[in-house]
Amino acid sequence: MSERNHKPSEMVKTSAGRQYHIDLAPGELAGTILLIVDPKRAERVAGCFDALTLQRASREYQTYTGILDGNPISVFGTGIGQDNTEIFFVEAVQLFANKRPSMIRVGSCGSLQEDVAIGDLVISTGAVRLENTSTYFVDEGYPAVAHHEVVLALITAADQLGVRYHVGLTASASGFFGAQGREVGGFKPRDPGVTERLASWNVLNMEMESSTLFTLGNLSGVRTGAVCTAYSNRATGEFIGDGERIAADEAAERVGLQAVKILADMDAWKEQQQKRYFVPRLPP
Repeated sequence: MSERNHKPSEMVKTSAGRQYHIDLAPGELAGTILLIVDPKRAERVAGCFDALTLQRASREYQTYTGILDGNPISVFGTGIGQDNTEIFFVEAVQLFANKRPSMIRVGSCGSLQEDVAIGDLVISTGAVRLENTSTYFVDEGYPAVAHHEVVLALITAADQLGVRYHVGLTASASGFFGAQGREVGGFKPRDPGVTERLASWNVLNMEMESSTLFTLGNLSGVRTGAVCTAYSNRATGEFIGDGERIAADEAAERVGLQAVKILADMDAWKEQQQKRYFVPRLPP
């Protein structure tokens, strides 16, 4: 059969039934996945598992699947950017025939507000779409919104662990330099005032993956969310030091791992109560 006659769903699989770029087959990703840009960081998080059942590398992608506190979990090293996120997301969803997975981005960002200090965590409720990867699926006005249960799980986890965190909107750019208004080495951005404008709209932070993740999650019924460590503060000009970064990264990782447990508890409650949505219970 010639290539032009292949259906799109067939083109992303290898002859062994694995997805073309991520080199994974059904059953090799857990139902809850932490997405981490840095492959070394992904490996470190996988070291927290009680048991590791799968490790695979393909191109820039890294996969670790295992068990944590009795719950299946995967950590996936996506590499940087919206395009890498799109490739992983589309191929990963093909591995789940019925129940959709949940995906939580654990990453880094730049703060846009003075009160979001270096090392603080930002839990995203949604993302301003400053990229065009997601526009190949939806119109520009389509909202990029995190799933409410993942947001609640991340807030609960951060509160339980006693870390400093903020909750609100994220701006998601397509690049690090021009797209974020940085002038470096004579390369002048087209929109140098982008961070000031976003800050005036009460956007908390800026990064490069979440809007595609949230958009595709809503399209496909995948619960998505993001928690990011503030490496820089664009309002004050500060940047995180090496010593601070390790501790701040580990705080975000602990929150992500704790949120996995909380989501599992939410799902168990929904099944027991025969509810479609998790309903928080306030004290009497």
